[in-house]
Amino acid sequence: MSPARIWRPGDLKLLIVGVAFLVVWGVIGYRLFDLQGAQAVELASVGFEQRIQEQSITPARGTIFDRDGVELALEIDGWNVVVDPSMLADPVETAEVLAPFADDPLDEFAAELTEGWSSGDRYAEVAMRVDNATKSQIEDAIADYNNDVERSERITGVFYREQPLRVYPAGSVAAQVIGLTSYETGSGIEGLEMTFDSELEGEPGRRIVERDPQGRVIPQGHVLVEPATPGSDIITTIDREIQFAAEQALTKALQLTDAAGGAIVVLDPETGAVLAMASAPGLDLNDRSQATPELLRNRAVSDVYEPGSTLKLLTVAAALEEGVVEPDTHIDTPPEVEIGEFTYEDHGNNPEWMTVSDVVARSSNVGTIEIQRRLGSEKHYEYLTEFGLGQKTGLDVTGERHGILAPTSQWNITSGSSIAIGYAVHTTPLQMAAVYAAVANDGLWIEPYLVSEIVQPDGSRIVTNPRERRVLSDETAQTVRGMLGRVIDIGTGSRASLTDYTAGGKTGTTNKFDVEAGEYSNDTYASFIGMAPLDDPKVVVAVVLDTPKGQLADGTSLSLGGASAAPVFAEVAQNALHQLGVAPDKE
Repeated sequence: MSPARIWRPGDLKLLIVGVAFLVVWGVIGYRLFDLQGAQAVELASVGFEQRIQEQSITPARGTIFDRDGVELALEIDGWNVVVDPSMLADPVETAEVLAPFADDPLDEFAAELTEGWSSGDRYAEVAMRVDNATKSQIEDAIADYNNDVERSERITGVFYREQPLRVYPAGSVAAQVIGLTSYETGSGIEGLEMTFDSELEGEPGRRIVERDPQGRVIPQGHVLVEPATPGSDIITTIDREIQFAAEQALTKALQLTDAAGGAIVVLDPETGAVLAMASAPGLDLNDRSQATPELLRNRAVSDVYEPGSTLKLLTVAAALEEGVVEPDTHIDTPPEVEIGEFTYEDHGNNPEWMTVSDVVARSSNVGTIEIQRRLGSEKHYEYLTEFGLGQKTGLDVTGERHGILAPTSQWNITSGSSIAIGYAVHTTPLQMAAVYAAVANDGLWIEPYLVSEIVQPDGSRIVTNPRERRVLSDETAQTVRGMLGRVIDIGTGSRASLTDYTAGGKTGTTNKFDVEAGEYSNDTYASFIGMAPLDDPKVVVAVVLDTPKGQLADGTSLSLGGASAAPVFAEVAQNALHQLGVAPDKE
């Protein structure tokens, strides 16, 4: 009898299979233990991170107001209108229905939708940043079309995505002062929108939601919302009515004189507040097609020019303050005077001598040069800098230029004489307005400013406190104002006379330097800067016209400041004083 066999055929295979099963189940068990035990917390965290989605919450941009709380720039609800071409029944018909609202012409828009429909594209733009009214019109147009066609032919796949819209209710009023925001980022790119962008833009928030693999929000999932902090509001010094009147007067002046451009500044001399700052040609901020660099340029702070006779005021004021002349001091005024190789002359027939007051009233070049000679170049330069020339005023707006005023170490034999009458120095209209405001304010120069307050989201306020410095005594300032009154009463500024108020000011006519020719041309900057009422000025108005042409009915050339700029001063100053409620002082 043979011994019993322990291993039967196939037992080894079964053993191997069994061992394999044990190993596999062991690995699976270990893996389960590892995943559900040791790594449970880590993997749960990874899964959660895959399910959650973080979205940025755009903060509401702050509003820009005028001095009376009227909105000049604000944010409203807006929409981006888009379409899914793959969902369209007829892309050409859809294009025709939406064409009145589309950003692109019909042929381009129809071609885009047709190409997207053919290729299965899921996205095409109809119109970006439309307001609620336009959105409703689009919805009505689609509804009207869909009511007249079969279900299969209806327009579907049009979607509306929220997109805040920056609007400017006043349109062109103070356009160059306010500036613009970028369509792409919403950040400020010009004017106050740019200067105070960090204050206006606020702080973004965030929204965290838990979504399933299909992107749907899980009802019982985690939701976290951190609200956005809205931007601060900006309160400007601009008076919208005065600004509008200044822009209207400037536009009319350009039409009358065919000038290339112009600027007007209206200051409150007691505070430094800019009541109006007009620049022409202008633009409507709501029409982006007009927003060229040329039209967005704020000429009141970016254009530099030789101020001509308007700067004679500073020369005379400095000489009076230093005591080197008195208002009735006799000044020799020959027809011309030679200094170095240059000849300075007066226009018209002036007497052989004049008082200092007459020199100002008649705008005598040779008389002013003699006064500057008595003052001396070092003192002259000291007053020029004290009055703010050759440096920025510090205005809260981008694009301000500092002008050109060389130090006395770089002056030649003719520099003092040329600067005395407004040549060989370059200023901005704002700088010159600030010079006259110091005279109007009894000799106290105050830094001009455009923003009076920043109102933060919590209601706290940051108030502007402009710098100030005394440049003249009260007595000298009052004396100079009297001289400026004579300019209008008997001198070159007769066309600047106001109907209801006394006023004083100075004309300016400066030949423009032709860089290519290397000499002065016949083109001019025509200007007038003045103040009213004369005894206690409430406004200072500076008017500068670039290259005015033509002549008045009496034959007077409009290239002269007294002919073209002086009447604009009168119109703007009269309107501003009425708007401010200043009582007339002229009988």
